[in-house]
Amino acid sequence: MRRAYQSDLSDEEWEVIEPHLPHPRAPGRPRLHPLREILDAVFYVVRGGCAWRLLPHDFPPWKIVYHYFRFWRLDGTWERMNRALRRRLRKKLDRNPGPSAGTVDAQPVKTTGVGGEQRGFDGGKKVRGRKRHILVDTEGLLVEARVHSAKVPDQDGIRRLLDPARSNLPRLSYLWVDAGYRGRAAGARDVGARGPRLIPERAGAEDMTDEEIGRFASMLEECERIRAMMARDEAALSDGEHDGIPIAAAPPEQRPPELTRATAA
Repeated sequence: MRRAYQSDLSDEEWEVIEPHLPHPRAPGRPRLHPLREILDAVFYVVRGGCAWRLLPHDFPPWKIVYHYFRFWRLDGTWERMNRALRRRLRKKLDRNPGPSAGTVDAQPVKTTGVGGEQRGFDGGKKVRGRKRHILVDTEGLLVEARVHSAKVPDQDGIRRLLDPARSNLPRLSYLWVDAGYRGRAAGARDVGARGPRLIPERAGAEDMTDEEIGRFASMLEECERIRAMMARDEAALSDGEHDGIPIAAAPPEQRPPELTRATAA
């Protein structure tokens, strides 16, 4: 029995994850290492940031751990596991399991000098390497992630991100993006023939009702009214009147006539 690390799975976490792991193919040679030990080793590398060869000796051999990590990446096990955990957490938050809105962003990352198709130069950020494209829902939970060359524009990278995920995201209708996505994709107001609509601001809420939109508009009007009143107060105070007392907080007898009439109205 090895010592426990902070990155190890708890018994409750293992009970949730175990059903989503691939079942062994029969007949075949039985496993020498439990899958829970394999997952603990993978999480140790991810959390600690160490190299595969630097795994502690009380874990399974690093070649076996990396084999499972790579195999589960190729057959989609990690994506299925993330999707199941996200849906489970959204249900716990009283949300629909499938998101209807999300946020997309990309970040170029410097890499080594090794060439290849997955390495390029981002002229905007002046970075040579790769670019990671990420989609999260309105709760901040990871939905999709893609890594491609940094030379790929954001307008094309978002297609690479969303096209493979269409079948798993039937409710996705709105995406909040930044100005980098204006162009071919944003100009058409969608991504593909049936893609989600791009909204060029990171604001708003998911599944807002008409009543909520009305309340939000009323709040904006109230903020604008207060802003206009404060502007009038500042203009009056700049004239040296009212002994430096904020007019909006002053008694009615100390307010100027036009503000008193506006407040009464």
